[in-house]
Amino acid sequence: MNAPTYPAAQHVMVLYTGGTIGMQASANGLAPAAGFEARMRDYLNSQPTLTVPAWRFREMAPLIDSANMTPAYWQNLREAVVDAIDQGCDSVLILHGTDTLAYSAAAMSFQLLGLRAPVVFTGSMLPAGVPDSDAWENLGDSLVALGQGLAPGVHLYFHGELLAPTRCAKIRSFGRHPFAALKRQGGAARAETLPAQLDYRQARQLAKVGVLPLFPGIGAELLDGVLASGIQALVLECFGSGTGPSDNPQFLASLQRAHEQGIVLVAITQCHEGGVELDVYEAGSRLRGVGVLSGGGMTREAAFGKLNALLGAGLDGAEVRRLVELDLCGELS
Repeated sequence: MNAPTYPAAQHVMVLYTGGTIGMQASANGLAPAAGFEARMRDYLNSQPTLTVPAWRFREMAPLIDSANMTPAYWQNLREAVVDAIDQGCDSVLILHGTDTLAYSAAAMSFQLLGLRAPVVFTGSMLPAGVPDSDAWENLGDSLVALGQGLAPGVHLYFHGELLAPTRCAKIRSFGRHPFAALKRQGGAARAETLPAQLDYRQARQLAKVGVLPLFPGIGAELLDGVLASGIQALVLECFGSGTGPSDNPQFLASLQRAHEQGIVLVAITQCHEGGVELDVYEAGSRLRGVGVLSGGGMTREAAFGKLNALLGAGLDGAEVRRLVELDLCGELS
């Protein structure tokens, strides 16, 4: 069977958020810098054999180190993507720092459900212009990939590799291959229809989602502190196939209270490979018994982004809980 083909991009909007790709030296180390559009244009003009689509450029405000990325900034990105499509662009390239790039790309996969255009995230491990930088390679190759045609939806492109954002993570802090697809397992049925509130054009509210990794000896007092912080949902990074301290009645009671208060609890695995099956062990089934949902093979980045999108769309608790365990954009397939 031949692979499907998609229309070649003709008009790309480049959204520059900051990140290493455009950083320059400051008194306190590398920092985001304005003026990247001119540098990008100079580079592409110096490469006559590099065939890329027509492009426009928008500098986001503020420019940030991606360590400072927030869900509020994701809302600005979603609006910028929608504006670009409304202005006649048929695809979007987002330049982003690598530290939270996988989080943002996963989150935008859920924020842009229904968008019939490709959105590509890329960045670099070294700033443009320094020796052995990967910046121009990643930027140029991403534009070329868009010009050859990509499927609608969000993609992560780095060092010649096109990755599904809801299935990958940053696994290295060095080198030219910081991202990798994780071998996660634990699928779910695809959601047949999506609520209208999840359409990419619908405005979003800010949600408050927490992430808590379990560790040997974790007690209810720490869990209670996290749950009392005002969060609407909590991603529990569990052991193995979805186990936790099931012999700690205070810990289980804390989860039970949170569930009864409407806080959405989702278990994912701390393991690099595999996924959650809450009913395999008693230590997992007891979590299910107090209201914890299975995150299957979801990555931390995907679970966090998915919960932000579902809660931010204003869906009621029952609908959020239903959709958590269904596949929306490849996160559980």
